[in-house]
Amino acid sequence: MLDIPNYLIWVLNIAFQTYTWLIVARALLSFIHLRTYNPLLRFVYEVTEPVLALFRRLLPQTGPMDFSPLLAILFLQIANQLVVQLLYFLFYGRY
Repeated sequence: MLDIPNYLIWVLNIAFQTYTWLIVARALLSFIHLRTYNPLLRFVYEVTEPVLALFRRLLPQTGPMDFSPLLAILFLQIANQLVVQLLYFLFYGRY
């Protein structure tokens, strides 16, 4: 039998983790100066840019180092935990 609350929590957890890995991939790809005409690279850049641009605006300029991926990953991990705990509480009445 399909347990919808657990399935929803699992899907959200996978979504958060996938987005986190996309940010990690983008950070690693920034060290390798590849051309962005590759469709896979364009996808990674286009999907992660909105979140990273938000955190770039929040952080002061630090020269050549971009700390926005680190802050974005930290934020995503905290948001993931909060969302999962909230859903457990709403569905089961406990954490």
